[in-house]
Amino acid sequence: MKIRILFEKDRARLLSMLIKTRAFTSAEIDVAMELIDIVLKDQIQKDYQICCMVDDQDQAFGYICYGPTPMTQGTFDLYWIAVDSDFQEQGVGSKLLSFLEEAVKAEGGRLILADTSTIPHYEKTQRFYLKNGFQEVARVSDYYHPGNDRVTFCRRLL
Repeated sequence: MKIRILFEKDRARLLSMLIKTRAFTSAEIDVAMELIDIVLKDQIQKDYQICCMVDDQDQAFGYICYGPTPMTQGTFDLYWIAVDSDFQEQGVGSKLLSFLEEAVKAEGGRLILADTSTIPHYEKTQRFYLKNGFQEVARVSDYYHPGNDRVTFCRRLL
């Protein structure tokens, strides 16, 4: 397994993976694909960076999308992290987060923020962040819709 930047050949595989996980709504998948397309179409943009975990045949089975938070010094947002359902519970997500931490540190970063939902489907995601050294730092009640809060997790790198 290795981690490398996103290539055009990864697009269809990532779309299939996002659908296969059954972790995301169609609207969420649309947003994820929009960010993938931004990165693929504009190599100069600096808002989003996407890296893929690939197998020995260079086929993506996980990815992470992140970028610097505008108007901050050293804060980065983790926009997406997804792992093919066949590879979940094998440490792939944790390896992607470790990669992210090193990449952010190399860019002078000090904080990584990740937002998620409080619906039961996202409890596993919340546990994943906590297990990987993130702490809950904010909660906005009814953010996504009534009864579905937004939770912000933070990983301090200093």
